[in-house]
Amino acid sequence: MKELEERIQKDGNVREGNILKVDSFLNHQLDIGLLDDIGAEFYRLYQDAGINKIVTIEASGIAIASLAARYFHVPVVFAKKAKSRNLDGDLYTSVVHSFTYGKDYNVTLSKKFLHAEDTVLLIDDFLADGKAMDGLLDICAQAGAKVAGCGICIEKGFQPGGARLRGRGIRVESLAIVESMDAATGKLCFRAQ
Repeated sequence: MKELEERIQKDGNVREGNILKVDSFLNHQLDIGLLDDIGAEFYRLYQDAGINKIVTIEASGIAIASLAARYFHVPVVFAKKAKSRNLDGDLYTSVVHSFTYGKDYNVTLSKKFLHAEDTVLLIDDFLADGKAMDGLLDICAQAGAKVAGCGICIEKGFQPGGARLRGRGIRVESLAIVESMDAATGKLCFRAQ
């Protein structure tokens, strides 16, 4: 998605440790117009997949998933990183390792919101090692839900997550794939799509 690539080039910030900060428009401060365009693009890519739910992990994926859900006219369900007292009933649980934070989370999703008759689109802001998607795929497998695919805003193509998921036969549609980035120069190279 050219618009997203251009925004990453303009406002993204490459940091040591393969970190790409896009917090001025995607995952801290939100550019709603851009997110709406992202939602429309995910709809264009998956409109014929029979999706009846969008699933993500809190927190960065929620806004993106919500704007995509607007086009699909379906609910968003998000896995929570912390078990709170207002989560009741049976839960699906999986362990997710966060590349950005360098720690493991137990993510949970209420069984009342995900079922075997659901066809879901998994959405997230980044795909690096693919651990968040692994956790969501595990939760969907526990529920017996069908996964139509993964919608990713930014994939780090030089990290193994995307190739590993595609190698498992999972459809992954990334709107911008960063092939390389250099913290010293701030230079980013994108994969032609």
